[in-house]
Amino acid sequence: MIAVIRTGGKQYTVAAEQELTVERIAGSAGDKVEFDDVLMVGEKVGAPTVAGAKVVASIVKQARGPHLIVFKKRRRQNSRRKNGHRQDLTVVKIEQIVA
Repeated sequence: MIAVIRTGGKQYTVAAEQELTVERIAGSAGDKVEFDDVLMVGEKVGAPTVAGAKVVASIVKQARGPHLIVFKKRRRQNSRRKNGHRQDLTVVKIEQIVA
C-alpha cells in the first residue's frame, strides 16, 4: 500500500519499509515519528487529508545535504558576495501505514 504524506512543505509518496530523506525533524536515531498529514492512502484521496490515517516511521539518522555555493555579483560595481549553505536533513524509515 502506498500513501502520500506532507512534511516540511513538500509531498512524498511512501510505501512500507522505504527509507526517505525529508527536511529536519527533531529527534535522535531510533525515535518514532508519526505523520498525521496524510493526503492519500491507496485509492482513497483526502479532502484535503484522509481522516484517521497516519504513517508511522522511525528516524534512521540526522544528516546534512550537499554544500551549495550562493554567489551574487553586481557588474561594474566591485560588489560581490559568496555564501555557502548546507540543509539539515533527516533520514526516516517508514514502518507502517495506518488507514
